Amino acid sequence: MNLDEASVCYLNGKFLPLAEAKISVLDRGFIFGDAVYEVIPVSSGTLLFIDKHLARFARSLAEIGIINPLAVDEWRACLEQLVALNNVAQCSIYVQVSRGVAVRDHAAPAGIVPTIFAMCRPMHVPSQPSRVRAITMVDPRWARCDIKSTSLLPNVLLRNQAVAKGVDEVLLVRDGLVTEGAASNVFVVSSGQVKTPPLSEKILAGVTRSEILDALSRLGTPVSEEDISPAQLREAEEIWITSSTRETACVYELDGHVIGDGNSYPIAARVYAHMQDHKRQFVTSGA
Repeated sequence: MNLDEASVCYLNGKFLPLAEAKISVLDRGFIFGDAVYEVIPVSSGTLLFIDKHLARFARSLAEIGIINPLAVDEWRACLEQLVALNNVAQCSIYVQVSRGVAVRDHAAPAGIVPTIFAMCRPMHVPSQPSRVRAITMVDPRWARCDIKSTSLLPNVLLRNQAVAKGVDEVLLVRDGLVTEGAASNVFVVSSGQVKTPPLSEKILAGVTRSEILDALSRLGTPVSEEDISPAQLREAEEIWITSSTRETACVYELDGHVIGDGNSYPIAARVYAHMQDHKRQFVTSGA
């Protein structure tokens, strides 16, 4: 099925065609970006790593003071039904909860009802890591990147700059250290050891990041969470960017500089193959 405006979405307790979904212009998500979101990959009709995604979503809601409108089992049932109604085996689910509808005022009134929205989006996972070009830029975002907020204007501007420069991603630097990509986490390989920046309020705790750390441990590959400088990026043997929709991609060119041999990234390939097996086991077991 082609997931377009004819696809089914979920809005405030109802499943309906995406083209018919409407929210108030006074919704605080629309007016202020007062909302959080989550993106959950689906493989063979199964919501991948759903518990980790729902836990991160619940944390984001709690951090901005919105009471989670659904219990874990209710979220799972809702999203599974959404996948079934769209009759898709592989896609991603976008879920968003805003604080709700109220007269425009920075201070939110008590008792407003959150707006709940979810939709399916097409997603293609290649058989091997994709190869991408990237640039580095100063990180212009707010100080709470650990919250998956819909207030993504800096990310939008970064993405537009990447497109204008003919590259796929922007790797961000703050206070002289690499944080993450504009829409991804970052890993580097140096002397055979994998490194990724430690979690903080400057970095989103990626679910794929977590799964890859687990995969590296199972494979016996040395890995550490430590600060990475821009110089270490340029000198790396491999650079990966990871996310739920991109999974793992290898940066073969950074700021016009070729990374490694520009073609072969063996540790990434090994981890990627292991992750595909891990996903198949997850689908088979249902957990």
